[in-house]
Amino acid sequence: MATIKETLPTAFRITGSKSEARALLGIVKGKFFKDCLLNPSQPDENSQKIDKEIEQKKPICLPWYPDGLAWQLQLTRKDIRRSEAYFRLHNFLISETDCGNISRQEAVSMIPPLLLDVKPHHKILDMCAAPGSKTAQLIELLHAEDGRFPTGFVIANDIDNNRCYMLVHQAKRFNSPCVVITNHDAAVMPNFTVTGTDGTLTMLKFDRVLCDVPCSGDGTLRKNPDIWLKWNTANGNNLHGIQSRILRRGVEMLSVGGRLVYSTCSLNPLENEAVIHRLLVDTRGAVQLVDVSSQLPGLKYRQGLVHWLPTSRDMRGYTSYNDVPEKWQTQVRPQMFPPSPEDAHKFNLERCIRILPHQQDTGGFFVAVIEKLRPLPWEAAAKALPAESEEQEQGGNEKDAANSTSEDKVPWGPQRKRRRTHGYKEDPFVFFTEDEPLWPSIRDFYDIDSLLSPTCLLTRCNEGKKKNIYFTSLAVRDIVINNHLTIKLINTGVKSFVRCDNKSMDCAFRLAQEGLHSILPYIGPKRKIFVTKADLIKLLINDDPKFPPEADTLDPSTQEQLKDISQGSCVLVYQGEDNPSSGGDITRLTLAMVGWRGAKSVRAYVPISDCVHYLRLCGADVSKYEKNKFIKNPSVAEEKSGEKIAVDNETEVKDEDRNEEEEVGMLGEPT
Repeated sequence: MATIKETLPTAFRITGSKSEARALLGIVKGKFFKDCLLNPSQPDENSQKIDKEIEQKKPICLPWYPDGLAWQLQLTRKDIRRSEAYFRLHNFLISETDCGNISRQEAVSMIPPLLLDVKPHHKILDMCAAPGSKTAQLIELLHAEDGRFPTGFVIANDIDNNRCYMLVHQAKRFNSPCVVITNHDAAVMPNFTVTGTDGTLTMLKFDRVLCDVPCSGDGTLRKNPDIWLKWNTANGNNLHGIQSRILRRGVEMLSVGGRLVYSTCSLNPLENEAVIHRLLVDTRGAVQLVDVSSQLPGLKYRQGLVHWLPTSRDMRGYTSYNDVPEKWQTQVRPQMFPPSPEDAHKFNLERCIRILPHQQDTGGFFVAVIEKLRPLPWEAAAKALPAESEEQEQGGNEKDAANSTSEDKVPWGPQRKRRRTHGYKEDPFVFFTEDEPLWPSIRDFYDIDSLLSPTCLLTRCNEGKKKNIYFTSLAVRDIVINNHLTIKLINTGVKSFVRCDNKSMDCAFRLAQEGLHSILPYIGPKRKIFVTKADLIKLLINDDPKFPPEADTLDPSTQEQLKDISQGSCVLVYQGEDNPSSGGDITRLTLAMVGWRGAKSVRAYVPISDCVHYLRLCGADVSKYEKNKFIKNPSVAEEKSGEKIAVDNETEVKDEDRNEEEEVGMLGEPT
């Protein structure tokens, strides 16, 4: 209770490729931890009053997160925003979060994706994904192996249409062509159709499923004080049913041998162990709880409960359903009760993980890992149905083999809507064909390898000029083509080419920084310029599009390359020195960004947040981008004290301190 009454510390993790993450970690541990946190400056008397209240503690590396890339600061979000001593740290967290190299997220929220044990070839479903902090982590894990393009994908779903676009914003920070955003009720999630190895259509089963279900959220008391006024032991009663249906549907969509993680930010056993126990009873041994005690070394937690008391609104607990008064029997159901003492060992509920706030100064959390051993009883029974019945099954929350949910019964959102037979009111996904007329000019100008099929490129319009061209993986393309009429698809693909009608350029499309890393392996040397660190810093620091760096001021090796490159969009590549990583392997910091080759000049063409990130990695001075709001207006700290920074799966609000130019500005617009 003493810990719950304290404010939650700030936590974040470092993302990106191994070389970039390692370089950024060195900067964080040096410049920001040593100089800013442990030895903060005191610029003026106004900030001293606030800073004296902040106890200086050493940052904590979360021992259970791989490679030491997750950290917890013994400072609250309000401390960082309101203290002038930490304005550089504040600016750093904002800019690096914008470009996807740091994710601010509550520590316990990082655990479920880790326990899924994601590999690059896995087909992953995130059933209740918005606003997307765990989805972002799944994307990172899918792309964890440098130099290897994943064959798997992530389908991130949410029931709330508005929150789906919040999810799109979060996922786009990681620029992955292997992500699909959908909008459905997870409890009755439709089945996906994909092309099998033999060319026929088949039902998609997922290797990994994340069920981070809606819950009462009493584990988030430290950051959501409103819950104190609403808390009751029976808060989980009304959520138990929907949580069970989502978990049941998740297990149905899981392949045999696959792994599912069920999690809540609640400590109520009716939302946790009772839901798991209900599933284990219904599936009759087809699934089992997995012991993951050795998977996160250093994590402090308690085992799952094997006994609990379902409680009514009057705060009274019951040992059996027969004891429940009639007026509470609609709220306290038979499935909510624990197993009998003699049967408790059959379910291994102690394998669940309960994280209490005082154990590691975190929020409260519950996690259970489930493995599917064989088809579920009703799935096995469904295989015995006649072919006519199989064709009618549309993938819902089957209560039994003869009661599958057909498409016209599926609620596509919070409210039921009429069956749609011609898609949804979303922009279309129009893929290129092999004979796409735009492709030859793009292919030849950028010297693109034949391994990149134009059929993986798409636009969002059927008619008119194509403004943006997006890139997806082959697996995602197959999902979109086979399901766009039956699944509500919100977004997919990463922007790779943007129309740029410049007379000096032989191609009508320039490269987009967002999709550069996806298509870079296919771009030939014809449009690549390898630059030195000094050249790179000079190009990034220049932010005046009217006076870009002259080509003859660059390194002689760079000038020699420019002789063979025509005007237009190009790729600037910097390759650092080889350095041994903490794991003993050799890593080289390689940075690639979009550039523009002018008649006599060269410029970097990247968003400001990426520009600042690259300058940091190169050891350059970025003070010109660090805005000290306290100098201009000392009262800003009080005016901004109510702002929020999204770190978990509750809300996501853009930070108001972010300058407008940082949100939309681009360096070096071509003229």
